[in-house]
Amino acid sequence: MKARATETQRKTRIQMENEERILDAALEEFSAHGFRGATIDRIAEHAGMSKPNLLYYFRRKQDMYEALIARLLKTWLEPLRELDATGDPLPELQSYIRRKLEMARDFPRESRLFANEILQGAPRIKRLLESELKPLVDEKVEVLHGWMKDGQINPVDARHLIFSIWSTTQHYADFDTQVQVILGPDRGSEGRFEDAARYLETLFLDGLRPQAEKAETPRVRVP
Repeated sequence: MKARATETQRKTRIQMENEERILDAALEEFSAHGFRGATIDRIAEHAGMSKPNLLYYFRRKQDMYEALIARLLKTWLEPLRELDATGDPLPELQSYIRRKLEMARDFPRESRLFANEILQGAPRIKRLLESELKPLVDEKVEVLHGWMKDGQINPVDARHLIFSIWSTTQHYADFDTQVQVILGPDRGSEGRFEDAARYLETLFLDGLRPQAEKAETPRVRVP
């Protein structure tokens, strides 16, 4: 997949800006309506350009979608890539939880786009999941297993631990309206993400902390 404007020449500043306008408009459309429900006409309208002008940059709706998914997957996986095998396990996992919540706060449209694709059976990104997501998860599972073997965290199913962190953190993006309604005006403001972070730290880190360490070490906190 390539944007048409980049096939024969190096992109100019204007071309790069127009591509960003198109992809931002496409993100809004795809996250709201899914791939099937989104239309090129509405994407062009959101981008503030004519349909022929948009098609100069991206020939098909599929091309815009794949560009967004590739960018999203790279961003989505960065916190997991940064989980450091040489670091202290609990602070490493705490940082991972925090970064996933920050992404839920800062990239809600991207989260909904990804969730919609997965709910449809990932027909357009299954290859990317197999080639990029699975090897990375397998690598980090071995990191977790190493920490468990060394007695640094309690033994659990490493893959389901990762799934649990994904589901609990992304809930605050995919179901944010529900979260705000249930929390109400006092607790449903921006501080809901910090409240969620503290709760999830307790949930995951206390469960993973070895029993002897629970008695000796105060709970770690990120400033």
